[in-house]
This record gives sequence, structure tokens and C-alpha cells, in this order.
Amino acid sequence: MVWTQVYDPLNSMVLSTICAAIPVVVMLGGLAFFHLSAHVAAIAGLVSSLLVAVLIYGMPAPMAGMAAVNGGLFGLLPIGWIVLNIIFLYQLTKDKGYFQILQDSIANITDDRRLQLLLIAFAFGAFFEGAAGFGTPVAVTGALLIGLGFSPLAASGLSLIANTAPVAYGALGTPIITLAKVTGLDEMALSAMVGRQLPFFSVLVPLWLVWAFAGWKGVKGVLPAIVVTGVSFAVPQYLISNYHGPMLVDVGAAMICLFTLTIFLKFWKPKEIWRSTGLKGRDDSTGSPAAAATTGFTQHSTGIIVRAWIPWLILAVVVFSWGFPTVKGLLNGETTKVEMVDGVKKETKVPLAWNGMTKFDYKMAGLNELVEKVPPVVAKPVKEKAIYSVNWLSATGTGIFIAAILSGLFMGYGPGSLLRKYWDTIKLIRFSLLTISAMLALGFVTRYSGTDATMGLAFAHTGMFYPFFGTMLGWLGVALTGSDTASNVLFGGLQKITAEQLNLSPVLMASANSSGGVMGKMIDAQSIVVASTATRWYGHEGDILRYVFWHSIVLAALVGLVVTLQAYVPPFTSMVVETVAAAAVH
Repeated sequence: MVWTQVYDPLNSMVLSTICAAIPVVVMLGGLAFFHLSAHVAAIAGLVSSLLVAVLIYGMPAPMAGMAAVNGGLFGLLPIGWIVLNIIFLYQLTKDKGYFQILQDSIANITDDRRLQLLLIAFAFGAFFEGAAGFGTPVAVTGALLIGLGFSPLAASGLSLIANTAPVAYGALGTPIITLAKVTGLDEMALSAMVGRQLPFFSVLVPLWLVWAFAGWKGVKGVLPAIVVTGVSFAVPQYLISNYHGPMLVDVGAAMICLFTLTIFLKFWKPKEIWRSTGLKGRDDSTGSPAAAATTGFTQHSTGIIVRAWIPWLILAVVVFSWGFPTVKGLLNGETTKVEMVDGVKKETKVPLAWNGMTKFDYKMAGLNELVEKVPPVVAKPVKEKAIYSVNWLSATGTGIFIAAILSGLFMGYGPGSLLRKYWDTIKLIRFSLLTISAMLALGFVTRYSGTDATMGLAFAHTGMFYPFFGTMLGWLGVALTGSDTASNVLFGGLQKITAEQLNLSPVLMASANSSGGVMGKMIDAQSIVVASTATRWYGHEGDILRYVFWHSIVLAALVGLVVTLQAYVPPFTSMVVETVAAAAVH
């Protein structure tokens, strides 16, 4: 029996929206204000989401339960699988002393903490966002920063702030590619439009990052490096997104940024070296496993430094390779045959010998195609699919696991010691895995019950202010789901429909959903748990949320302002006209 979603169950959008927000308020409020453990807050939010879905929205209880199961499984694979294996790799390098050597090598490029943030949190993190996404950059950069001696709050919060501007093109452009499929809009037009919104913030975020860490005085001391970082990322981001497409935007821009900044720092040094490891004006070093500032870094030979970087280079190569659609298809047991039929290129999926062995698709019984989305959220009624894919070989976490095993063997670990260390890592992050699973279960319940669509429709009733609030809708989507891709699936169609009703460009507003969403990435519960796990600051997720929340709100509002200017104010409106015209030619 098909259940049709109802977006105003109380016949009052105000009351319905308040009820729809209850699960989010319970979870985030429990973290931020009641200081609940992350897994307790997540479970409380999940229970409240089930109650709202069943008692207020009328969703059949078995169906709501299956939505929670589907989300919980997704939380373990792919998200939890990524976190587990990146922490495993970190533990391996730490115990062999390789991580200390890596820290020293970074410090010998610069021992100024502000510049280390630009190199690691922003540039290096952007590479991993582009290659893998799904929490990988925060896990990697959080572990690196805590190893360098940053306080837990600084390492966690700043990794989250840095992982914003690249997010729309993460995992080889998956959010944009998905947005094009959901809305039916031209993929190149969406890529180009986002590429005319986010470069402003690619310049701003490095400055914001240093300001959040060191204050305005700290910013002035490294302003040339901030400008080099922002410009060397923003210009390639604009060019690749507008003239090549979404897939290689982050990877290309991050590599250019890393190279440019490293060369620049060979010739330029700040007058004053900033060695503080905590956030300016705060005593946030309490409880840090590496609280003391490290000022006496050891000089190592080139050969030793290269050996220390090899595990992370292996990681970068494997994760980057795993992200390519062709490689992912081969790992999943299929390849694509391309042929010309009557002058038209035709692509056909061809199964390989191991097809069905490395990827299994389970249609969730009692849920798959039994929930119907209806207008105005979608143009016409659509039955929601609920398929859980066990792509155990092509999953990003598997690539990280293989990189960790190869690195462990390279560092001299035997099979037995690798197995023991892996078990120790599982025990170390067991509550984090439970938290991530519960949070994703909550997100799936809100999606299938339609409570998230109720909140989205509240934003859609803002009339001429919709360019601003539509951008904030993207922010809300990522804050709820933890994924820019999921937010685009959730609200992409709504953005297009609302834009057409208000005589706005559908390309502009669909792009705004993705661009606004990137600022929600730093407050989504999944990312916060990944950050607390990577920095080994368990139980402090509420502290991290309180720190990043206002940064997230203000930056999202600034994206909304840019989109509003592009909607109504010349010469910004020309960006939209040119993008749509170029798409027509394309």
C-alpha cells in the first residue's frame, strides 16, 4: 500500500513546521545545551523523529522503522566505514613515529600555525573533498591538526570551517551531477553557475579561517599568504567549473593551491611567528591529548621525510582513483560500452565476470516505492526509492582501508599487528559509529516522512526574498542530511518549481541550493562526530557545535546575499544571463 506524504498535517504551516523541526531541535539542543553524549542526543532525536512521523504525519509505523534502518545502515557504510579506516591509518602512522616526522616536515615548511591551517585545513582538505567527500577531508585534516599540537576545539572547529567552499564539487562533482539529474537542468550550466557563486567564498574562507583562529591581528600578519591561498584556489575553481565541468574542480584547484602556497612560503615568511595552538581569546586546550605547543621541531633527512609522507600519498592516490566513475564501475562489476548509433553516441552497461559479487542492491521491503512525494515539492507525484547498496569494494572507505594496509606493510607491520591495531581502532570509535548511524537514521526518517519538505516549503513562501531564503534552504538541507548531494536530491526539484513560479532563473536557484548547502556542512551532526573522532575529543560534540554554529549561519547568509544580488541587481544579474546563454549553446 502506497503512503502519500502530507506536508501540512495540522492545517497550519506554522504549527506543522514547528512539529517538523522537533527532531532537529531535540538532537542539536541535546548536544549544544544539555551536554548529552553525542550518541544519546542522536538516539533521542531519532526517537522524536519516529514519533513525529507516525503520530503527527500519519506515516505507518513499520514504514518509519524501515526508513530508520535504511539510514542506520547508510551511516555505517559508507560514512562510518570511511571514519573507521582513516583513524586506523592515523593510528598506524602515529605508533610507528611516522606521523611525528610528517608533523616536523610540515613545520619546516612553516611553523606558523596560521599558515599550517591554510596548507592543511583548507588546501589539503579541499583535495580530499574533491577526491572522496563524505567526511574524508575533516577526518584527515582533523587528525593532522591534532597531531601538530592544535587544541581539540581548534582542530575540530577549524577543519569544519575550512571544509565549506569546496563541498559543492566534492567526490568528483557528485553534488552537481546529481542536481542536474534531479532537476533536469543542464549539468554544465549548474556547474558554471555554482562556479560564479563559490569563488567569492574561496577567497573569503581562508581569511575567515585565520580570523576564527587568531583574530584580526593574526590575519594582518599573514594577509599575503591568505590572498595567495584564496586566489590560487578560486581562479582555477571558476575556470574549471565554467569551461570543463564539475568533476575535477576541487582536485585541480586544490593541487594548484597547494603548489602555489608551498612555493610562496619558500620565499615569504611572516614577521611574527604564531605558535599558539588554541583559539584566540579562549582557553580551549583543556583535555587535549597534545595540548602543549610544539616549538622544537626536528630536522630530518629528505629520505626520512619522503617515507613519512608515503602513507598519505598512497591514501591520496588510492582515494582519487576510487572516485573515478570508470574505476568505480569496474569495482562494481560493470563497464560502459560506447558506440555510435545513427550518428548518436550510445552508452551501454556491460556486466563483468564479478558482477553481483562486489555490489548488492537491497530494495528495502515495506519502504521501497511505497512513499509518494507530491506537488508542490515535486512537479508530479513520484514514488521514493529505498535501495541500500552494499558496494563493499568501490566504497571510499574500502580504498582508505587498502591504503592503510599497504601503508602498514610499508611501515613494517605484520598481519597480526595490523589485525590487533584494527580491533583497537574499532573499540576506540565504537560510540562514534553508533552516533553516525543514529544520526543518519534520523535524517532518513525526516526525508521519507516529509517533515524536511515541510520545513522547505516554509522557506518557499518568502516571495521576493526567496533568493536569500532559497539559499538558506540549501543550508538547512545539508545541516539535516550531512550531504550536499542529499540536499540537492531533497530540495533541488522544489528550488526549480519555486523559481519558475516567481519568474526567477531555475539554474540560479538550483545552484544556490548547492552553494548555500556548503555552509551547512560544518554544523551537520555527522561532520561534527567525524571531527570529534578524528581529534579524539569524544563527548565534546556540543562544544564543537556551539563554536561553529554562528560561523555557519553568517557565511550562509553571505551566500544568500550574493545569490540575491545575482537575482536582482546589475551587473551581478549578467552572471546568470551569461550562464544560461552558454548552457543553451552547450
